[in-house]
Amino acid sequence: MSKSIDYGNLMHRAMRGLILEVLRAVEREGLPGQHHFFITFDTRHPEAELADWLRERYPEEMTVVMQHWYEGLDVDEDGFAITLNFGDSPEPLYIPFDAIRTFVDPSVEFGLRFETQDLDEDDEEDEDEDDELDEADSRKEAEVVSLDKWRK
Repeated sequence: MSKSIDYGNLMHRAMRGLILEVLRAVEREGLPGQHHFFITFDTRHPEAELADWLRERYPEEMTVVMQHWYEGLDVDEDGFAITLNFGDSPEPLYIPFDAIRTFVDPSVEFGLRFETQDLDEDDEEDEDEDDELDEADSRKEAEVVSLDKWRK
């Protein structure tokens, strides 16, 4: 078993599952009421599919709006395909759930943000040192603290 529970990744998996459920409902029934989505995604993700001109224009990330006009919404376990209108030019996209950075529905003030951590070698060394310090701290004797002075 690992040293700790990876709550960050567990939470991201749950949040992506929520997006999957929402998009599947929209796929079946359409967008209800005033709901619409702003979805920002990493255009560098290896499984993201978009036209070359869009990738050139948005080399790192892109925000798409799913509101009045969209077609061909097709949701699978890993992401979704959709055709959106860019200046009167319909363009098909495939957005993997792992590429999503933000998912916002402003009509109900709901939003999700996926934090990314790019660890370089220095960060990994710092983590190793922190682990060693944590182990040393855990071997210290416990200190008993009296709470009497804060009681009334």
